Amino acid sequence: MSSASTPLAPAMPTPDHAAEELRLRRELAAVYRLVAHFRMTDLIFTHISVRLPGPEQHFLINPYGLLFEEITASNLVKIDLAGNPVEDTPYPVNPAGFVIHSAIHAARPDAHCVLHTHTKAGCAVAAQRDGLLPLNQMNMEFYNRVGYHEYEGVALNLDEQKRLVEDLGGHPVMILRNHGLLTVGETPAQAFLRMYYLERACEIQTTAQATGAPLTMPSPEIAEYTAQQLNAEDVSDFHDEMALDLAWSALLRLVRRIAPDYSD
Repeated sequence: MSSASTPLAPAMPTPDHAAEELRLRRELAAVYRLVAHFRMTDLIFTHISVRLPGPEQHFLINPYGLLFEEITASNLVKIDLAGNPVEDTPYPVNPAGFVIHSAIHAARPDAHCVLHTHTKAGCAVAAQRDGLLPLNQMNMEFYNRVGYHEYEGVALNLDEQKRLVEDLGGHPVMILRNHGLLTVGETPAQAFLRMYYLERACEIQTTAQATGAPLTMPSPEIAEYTAQQLNAEDVSDFHDEMALDLAWSALLRLVRRIAPDYSD
C-alpha cells in the first residue's frame, strides 16, 4: 500500500491517548536513530513497530523508503493490523513488511514493540545449526529464552504467521533461521535493549568462533542461573531494578546529541 491517494478520515484520539501517542512516537523515533547509530540497519528494509493505546489496534511504523537516520516522531506512519495507513500520509508504507510484526502484535498482548534486524552477526548466528550458544554472560541472558523459526522464504505469506507466533511462544527474542533477529518488548526501550544485547551476543559468538580456539561453556545449570539473574527473576541476593530506566535515559541523552531532530 503506498501513500494515501484517497483521503482517509483522521482518527480522533482522546487527549490522554494523544499525549501517549506523542510520547510513543518520540520513543520509537529514538529507537530508529539508535539502531542506525549502532549500525544495525539494512538500508530502508526491516521495521520497528509499536502499538498505540486504544481499542482500534493501530500501530506506528517507519515510512517505506526512508533510512532509519531520517525517521522522526512526526513522519512515522499510523497503520492498522493489516499494515494499511489509517491517516493521510505523504509517505508509502509496506504492508508486506508488517507480516511478521502484525502476527506477533496480535498474538502477544505484552509485545507492544516489535524490532526486527538483518545484521551481519545476527544473520551469521541464524545460519548456525546450534543457534545462540552460552559463550559469554551477555549470551546467557537469552539462555533457554530464544524462539527459533525455520526459514520459509521471504516473509510475505499470511499463512506463515501462525508458525511465527508458535515458534516465538512466550520468549522475549527470536532467531529467524537464515534470516535475522527479532525482539519484543513492553516498551520501545525494552525491545531495543534486548536487541542491543542479542546483537552483542551474536557478535561475541562469531568472534570467538573465528579465532579457531577451543570454546568453553558453563554448565547448563550455571547458564540457566545466570539467565535468571539477568532477567531479574529474584534468585540472587541483589538485583538491579534501575538498570533498564538508567540505560534508557543514557541512550536518550545520546540520541539528543547525535540526532536532535528525532523528536520533531
